[in-house]
Amino acid sequence: MTARTRRRDDRPIPAHPYRDTALVFGVMAVVLVVVAVLTGGNLPQSLAAAALFFVLATAWSSWKFRVRIREREVALAAAAAQQGESGSVHGKPPSVVSTQGQDERAP
Repeated sequence: MTARTRRRDDRPIPAHPYRDTALVFGVMAVVLVVVAVLTGGNLPQSLAAAALFFVLATAWSSWKFRVRIREREVALAAAAAQQGESGSVHGKPPSVVSTQGQDERAP
């Protein structure tokens, strides 16, 4: 049996990627502070490290999600244009085209 190797871009994008990212890294930052305090670490220093970790990790992940979302939108738009399903008639958006096939702005 061979397992299908999933490319990184094939992974589904979560419904709320930015919120989920902030929650996961927030929990990880709290765990970092708790572990530091339980092991006798310096509380102000661990708080600063946790805050820095949270900001950098959340910013990095948000940036990567934004790139993936834009790439997926571009790929979907290119696929729709290639199939002719862009939703436009004669180069006009659907809101400008009437149901009778004539331009609504024409007299």
